[in-house]
Amino acid sequence: MALTEYTHFFKQFLTQPNAIGAVAPSSSRLARRMVDWIEWESHSVVVEFGAGSGALTSHILERVNHRHNFFAIEINPNFVATLRERFPDLKVHEDSVENVAELCRKENVESVDAVVSGLPWAAFPGELQDKFLDAMSAVLKPGGQFTTFAYISGLALPAGQRFRKRLKNHFSEVSQSRVTWRNFPPAFTYQCIK
Repeated sequence: MALTEYTHFFKQFLTQPNAIGAVAPSSSRLARRMVDWIEWESHSVVVEFGAGSGALTSHILERVNHRHNFFAIEINPNFVATLRERFPDLKVHEDSVENVAELCRKENVESVDAVVSGLPWAAFPGELQDKFLDAMSAVLKPGGQFTTFAYISGLALPAGQRFRKRLKNHFSEVSQSRVTWRNFPPAFTYQCIK
């Protein structure tokens, strides 16, 4: 990713630290770890939560083909403009993930096979975490996949622990990947099955 993209991301972080939740976009290694876990061959509908500047999006787009229905949700208008410029064919909705069911209806989608999330979950208050997880649960198929990441520095913090508990309440299986040390800050992924 170009230095100008890092700069743009950092500026967005400075203006909205609680909404962005990171000082830099996810590394390619972390993005690949998340995207490679998804069972692309058996899925047809995939949604990205919090597409940001497209660090995960670019790896998702490498995996989707004509039989996939893929769209992204991003609430930050500056990031939406960046996504539309970087990926002209991407279906991106400038909206909150809380409205995923309505966005699925707009896309003529009844249910979702997988969600790849770049949202800063630990930065959100518990009520907002529940609201977003409930909205996702309403559209994610039984057996559907959800992956997101967390920074190892936040795992011991109360917000990180609360999010982990919420995942276990929403999914039948929750596992953690190895740490991706070549990410700033180092992070791991949650891999969840409904």
